Amino acid sequence: MTVPLSILDLAPIAPGETAAQSFAASVALAQQAERSGYRRVWYAEHHNMPSIASSATSVLIAHVASQTSTIRLGSGGVMLPNHSPLTIAEQFGTLATLYPGRIDLGLGRAPGGDQRTFRAMRRDPGSSEQFPQDVLELQAYLAGESRVAGVSATPGAGTNVPLYILGSSLFGAQLAAALGLPYAFASHFSPDALHDAVAVYRRDFQPSEQLDQPYVLAGVNAIAADDHDAAEVQFAAVKRARLMMLLRQSGQIPVGQTFADDELDQLMASPIGAHVQSMTTYTGVGTADEVDDYVTRFAHTADADEVIVAHGSLTTPERLRSVELLAEAHSRVAA
Repeated sequence: MTVPLSILDLAPIAPGETAAQSFAASVALAQQAERSGYRRVWYAEHHNMPSIASSATSVLIAHVASQTSTIRLGSGGVMLPNHSPLTIAEQFGTLATLYPGRIDLGLGRAPGGDQRTFRAMRRDPGSSEQFPQDVLELQAYLAGESRVAGVSATPGAGTNVPLYILGSSLFGAQLAAALGLPYAFASHFSPDALHDAVAVYRRDFQPSEQLDQPYVLAGVNAIAADDHDAAEVQFAAVKRARLMMLLRQSGQIPVGQTFADDELDQLMASPIGAHVQSMTTYTGVGTADEVDDYVTRFAHTADADEVIVAHGSLTTPERLRSVELLAEAHSRVAA
């Protein structure tokens, strides 16, 4: 059986562009994904990152949902330690009420930013330790069975928005298995524990009201173009851009400093360059058929029921073309 494909939209703000342009691109991408037969599009919560526009994740989902009609939309994910379970239940209960049957709620326990950002959000650094209890509290709000006496989520109660646990370690796999929830592994940027985590999740899975058997989504990067060489050029540009982002985030270079392409390529041999190479371990690059073959093999080796694809091309037209090409090749194989 052909594995279903979905999309992780990183809502990038390209150099020289604005957040408004990023949002327009996210709408165009979701519309293309809907036309092309992808199952869902997810958006990740990030903060204090000038190159990513999805910080207010639920608001972005609402905006995209208003301009699409059938595709599922959700978080990949909401970083629950940044919020109260009640607030997220109300936000996603509102989304599910406005767009019934189309909303997913993926949950992670990382802060989605650095420690300074965490403090700016007025969050307790120990909040992540409460993640399992917060997931259960959130789930209860959405089921209309609040664990907090006298408090209910309106909207939210009774919507039963489906939950997904996101992770890149064994912790998330164990929690998803214990709660009987689908598990999404972030192998598109943190690949090391993929196989161990999926094996633990499948081994320890306990059926629940939401899910009677394990279900794994695994992230993969993709750059599909009309010819192989063009895709390779795009991939090289993606790695350089990611290297620059990490150099700036780590404070190793000033915000305004730039490097020529050949200088960045030389820096790929540095420790931070090795990190970029690791982050892109699972990447399909090439023509539509080449990328589809890679994604299909990845799904098999990852033991995934669904693949969520991060189309990484830096420009919107290239990203939309990648979305279209992969879907066309995938549907040909399915037929």
